[in-house]
Amino acid sequence: MVKFKNFTGYSEFFILPEHPVLMPVLQPEQQNDLVAVEGTANNTAHYINFSLALSKSRGFPYYVATNIDGNLFKKASRSDNWRKDPRIASEYQWGEELYKARKSDFDKGHMVKREDVQWGKTVLEARNAADTTFYFTNAVPQHAALNQQVWAELENYILHTESVPQHLRIAVFTGPVLRSTDPVFVTKVLGKDVQLPTLFWKVVVFAKESKQLYRVGFLMGQEQLLSLAKIVEPTPAELRLTATELFTDFEDAETYQVNITTIESLTRLTFPKAEDAYQDNRPIKLVLEEVEIPVSENSRSRAINHLGYRISNLIA
Repeated sequence: MVKFKNFTGYSEFFILPEHPVLMPVLQPEQQNDLVAVEGTANNTAHYINFSLALSKSRGFPYYVATNIDGNLFKKASRSDNWRKDPRIASEYQWGEELYKARKSDFDKGHMVKREDVQWGKTVLEARNAADTTFYFTNAVPQHAALNQQVWAELENYILHTESVPQHLRIAVFTGPVLRSTDPVFVTKVLGKDVQLPTLFWKVVVFAKESKQLYRVGFLMGQEQLLSLAKIVEPTPAELRLTATELFTDFEDAETYQVNITTIESLTRLTFPKAEDAYQDNRPIKLVLEEVEIPVSENSRSRAINHLGYRISNLIA
């Protein structure tokens, strides 16, 4: 039996005890939209090495907050045991009924990457942590061209190019942008319309030897991918999108790396203060045009051949 009381979740004191990295702050209406989580006082669901805040109205997280310890990363087998979180009312979580519905040509997109929390003093601890990423509360529909290619490359870069080789302790915040204008899935699920997020963001907080905290942000979009695959209903024209040394070498950073203020503007979340390791002078309109994942026939080979942070001898 799973002992949820042992799920301590995200730690704000993980990087530097003297400089806590707080979880994102929700707007009052977002706070009121959180699902009730049995056994918690603030409606935050805690797992092993990560926590999340789940939207009651959308069934997807506003954000997930993750601790990554590159020094304690372990190789471990993958479970793929997707299930709903019994601490949360089932009607507020999307499960297999969404991911097996007609035209559900999308992946269960991990918001917390399995390997990101796959660390601990023992392989068993690491495996148990990784297994908790397979709760549906941690999943959001993502087109395969996003989930398995460019988004995966970014996640692998953060973990296997930066965190593990340099034995870093970092905090990563991730989530979809939940907007009222998100397109509707073409299939009703349990008699309900399901709006699918089209933008995903990631914020990385880390420290240098000076004990100074830094942060960088990334944004990627799948609206064109979903539309081309006819996964979502056509969006009315008036609602369409208008068109430091660490964590800055991701090959497509110029396209997908953005100011934290841009992510805050889109999500209406407030992220913990830190020195911004990247400055972007592009207007948000241009950013939203450029972060869309390409839909050309060669986009798959482009992602594999040119983003390329493939790490050998690691279990994907």
